[in-house]
Amino acid sequence: MSERFFPDSMPPPLADTTTLPWWQAAAEHRLVVQRCTSCEHTRLPPAPVCPECRSADSDWKEVSGRGEVYTYTIVHRPIAAGQELPYVIAVIALEGAGGVRIISNLVDVNPDEIEIGSPVELVWEDMSADLAIPRFRPMGR
Repeated sequence: MSERFFPDSMPPPLADTTTLPWWQAAAEHRLVVQRCTSCEHTRLPPAPVCPECRSADSDWKEVSGRGEVYTYTIVHRPIAAGQELPYVIAVIALEGAGGVRIISNLVDVNPDEIEIGSPVELVWEDMSADLAIPRFRPMGR
């Protein structure tokens, strides 16, 4: 993704010990989901304990970044100065991720053309040398 979606006035996300591996993978333009090594349940956002079996053992599974729009909303009021309107916040059902969904923005799309179930693909917004944010756009754009 060549242009910035969020203005520079937006604060960067904060990482902690649980989420740091996710952010490190994102900086490498790899989308990962956390997977329990006991029951293989996948989850996003990362958590210290599996919600299915309560195990604290996990690893990371890389996913393709393809998916479909599960639901969305079109935002008409800015949350930061300099933000272009309208923009789209969407819940994306990730392909091959065991039912995991991710909340992100749809970019390179006319908000009037979005439909639930539309196929989307991952694009990365590089905020800095060590921070990349996943965004999604209609497949094939």
